[in-house]
Amino acid sequence: MKFLSNLTAVLSFLVLINSSCNPGSTKSETVVSKDSSGKKWWKEAVVYQLYPRSFKDSDGDGIGDIKGIISKLDYIKSLGVDAVWLNPIYSSPNDDNGYDVSDYRGIMKDFGTMDDFNALLKGMHERNIKLMMDIVVNHSSDEHEWFKQSRSSRTNPYREYYHWWNAERGKPPYRYSLFDINHDAWKYDSLTNAYYLHYFSRKQPDLNWENPKLRKEIYDMMQFWAAKGVDGFRLDAFQFAAKDTSWPAMPADLDVKFEKYYGMGKGLHEYLKEMNEAVFSKYDVMSVAEGAGQTFEDAHNLVDADRKELGMAYAFDGVNLAKMPATPGGEAYSVLKFKEVFTRWDSAFAEKGWLAVFLSNHDQARLVSRFGNDAPAFRESSAKMLNTFLLTMRGTPYVYNGDELAMSNAGFDKIEDYKDMATLNEYQYQKNKGADMNRFMESVKFGCRDNGRTGFQWDTTANAGFTTGIPWLKTNPNYKTINAAAQEKEAGSPLNYFRKLVKLRKDNQVLVYGKYALLDKDNPAVYAYTREMNGKKLLVLLNFTAKEATANTGIDISKAKVLINNYGAGSATATLKPYEATVLEL
Repeated sequence: MKFLSNLTAVLSFLVLINSSCNPGSTKSETVVSKDSSGKKWWKEAVVYQLYPRSFKDSDGDGIGDIKGIISKLDYIKSLGVDAVWLNPIYSSPNDDNGYDVSDYRGIMKDFGTMDDFNALLKGMHERNIKLMMDIVVNHSSDEHEWFKQSRSSRTNPYREYYHWWNAERGKPPYRYSLFDINHDAWKYDSLTNAYYLHYFSRKQPDLNWENPKLRKEIYDMMQFWAAKGVDGFRLDAFQFAAKDTSWPAMPADLDVKFEKYYGMGKGLHEYLKEMNEAVFSKYDVMSVAEGAGQTFEDAHNLVDADRKELGMAYAFDGVNLAKMPATPGGEAYSVLKFKEVFTRWDSAFAEKGWLAVFLSNHDQARLVSRFGNDAPAFRESSAKMLNTFLLTMRGTPYVYNGDELAMSNAGFDKIEDYKDMATLNEYQYQKNKGADMNRFMESVKFGCRDNGRTGFQWDTTANAGFTTGIPWLKTNPNYKTINAAAQEKEAGSPLNYFRKLVKLRKDNQVLVYGKYALLDKDNPAVYAYTREMNGKKLLVLLNFTAKEATANTGIDISKAKVLINNYGAGSATATLKPYEATVLEL
């Protein structure tokens, strides 16, 4: 049925572009890193993604804000992380929680003022924490002054800042919209009798990157933030920025393979080189793109140093593995496939280039609910195991706020409890199509982005200490047992284990730059690998299942030193408890 294919595309994860390539498998399980000669601070950093709307509310309006973040800077510092990726805080009518920007140099009133932002940046830098901003320039808000001018007349100088199709030409060739209630990316505007393009919501018109004036505006804006001292930029949905403006007809499977047909368009690399020259080359900033293209060649072209484009990119093959079993193609993810995907990507970037390592973000449901086991008996151990994976792999690890506490899906039952615009529009679309809405709601319960956006669980007071008011999104009811205050007091809590993991990575550069080798490849339960550099060799053993499992690595570990273990075990053993994680020095 058609709605099921759309459901797979949109609701497995409700991700903007969190689908990427599936290049051929690697020929070797052992790879050698030569990137240590090109050391960078952002390669060695642990990045903490902070969702400002849901982190800490300072004024009781139910919405997290900048002053709230400032009040928790010491907590962030205590994690040991090096950088914070801040989701958009720019002026916005908030159709898509800030990813619809109406003023790239202003601060959303819900979040505070520019003075608040300056204080936040100063407070972070005083604590040696760097700040990475989200740059949303595939599209703007329809309430941005550029778009207001653009739609005012066909002869307005800003007309070419966006993509328009004059209606006298007939209906434009179909383009799929991820967030539109009808999946149609062309919206008719009667003011000038024309359609404008929006790959996301109707209130997010796509910017025309073919226009050099538009590009200069973007680079000037980025320089504005870099001059303030911002340390990095994350380019949201940018692999979609370059369009074929001859608007050819698209294949029938556009709806489910949109990233294939939308991504990495002609001109994208030229835009990035231009951006690098105008911004990145002038400041010591990290830069990362959302999406890594369709092939390893695409990804290397984005991030290889000699290309002078970006520092790193997100490859989404890994994060896209976990799907709800009830959806098409959504059988519970395979540990074998998980190992194959991450080994393949590590192999492709062993000698050149750099990648991000992540399993969750603001566009995903909770880490432990998707890749681990959020049942009470296994939630903490599986969350610790997954964080062990993230912090022992080569690449820059990105950790989403709350995952250090093993926060889990809220799993709301009623559509009225959800606020995510993409989910609400898709709900109406599926209902209009006569879909099985019970099945749809099960998919939402598992994969909706709101699962990762509930208020941060600080303590046992009302609304988990996130706000004294009514939260913009309902609080996860499990906050009485899952919260930072309780975990501060427990030496073996997920929070304190996370801190130990970060310290372990910082104390052992082999975990950053070292050679990676997959072991026990065909073990369906255990992910085993070594990291090796300059004569130092570590062995990582991870049981991804709820049953005891044994790693068959062929390595004598009888004299190995346990560096960390999520059960607190003191001796090395290849027989692992459910979701056990251990890192050994050989």
